[in-house]
Amino acid sequence: MARRSLAVLAIALALLQVTSAGSWLREFTTDGTVRTGNDASGQKVMMLNLDRSSGPAGFNSKEQFLYGEFSIEMKLIPGNSAGTVSCFYLSSGTDDWRDEIDMEFMGNSSGQPVVLNTNVWANGDGKKEHQFDLWFDPSADYHTYTIMWNPTNILFKVDNIFIRSFKRYADLAYPSSKPMTLHATLWDGSYWATQKGRIPIDWNSAPFVVSYRSFYANACVAGGACHAGRDGWMSRRLNAAEWGTVRWAEHNYMRYNYCTDAWRFPNGLPAECSRKY
Repeated sequence: MARRSLAVLAIALALLQVTSAGSWLREFTTDGTVRTGNDASGQKVMMLNLDRSSGPAGFNSKEQFLYGEFSIEMKLIPGNSAGTVSCFYLSSGTDDWRDEIDMEFMGNSSGQPVVLNTNVWANGDGKKEHQFDLWFDPSADYHTYTIMWNPTNILFKVDNIFIRSFKRYADLAYPSSKPMTLHATLWDGSYWATQKGRIPIDWNSAPFVVSYRSFYANACVAGGACHAGRDGWMSRRLNAAEWGTVRWAEHNYMRYNYCTDAWRFPNGLPAECSRKY
């Protein structure tokens, strides 16, 4: 989209900041079995529950966003979580032309790493996955997961470590015009999640519980005036040191990179794969 169009979109949006640990639960509606409570430090927690009879669970923002920084702390399922998928993501809808930015945590067999799947969809074009083995036990404590989305790039961060930058190119699809709702979900992904579906959910280990706390958003919200460039996320790009952490994550923990999967793309890898960061 041209710079002029981006400026018009920015004027049509409003700035939202959610920083209060006690108020963030009011920003969402819920689906399925969802409980709220306090952790040992008194912070508000949203807990998603999944068992054989309950079906998927989740919470969904009441607002829609176009660009912003979004983060949340998550404590994932302990023990055998094979077949489960826990998510933190943005989506414009469920149609064939949707935009979406995903952080999906694919459950593990006990003792194996949890896999973080990052992905970007634009106008229904997905298949942009980078997957990483998490280098810590995400069920032992809370860790912070962050998505930064602006007109230049989409950045993914785990705690204080940037692990991926998805760059915008003028001639390729990029999420830039469709406001997106923020979601957190827990569901049965047995057909796909663990070792490409070879290990399904063991319902004897249910209920499965994922806990979320400390949601933060500094973002443009559909419906008002957004002062583009006022906040660091709008023009945020990685510096040299941050590119170093991306390379570290790719070298040590990357499990899958769509740009190396020639079998999946028999007519040639996506165009961005041959371009520099």
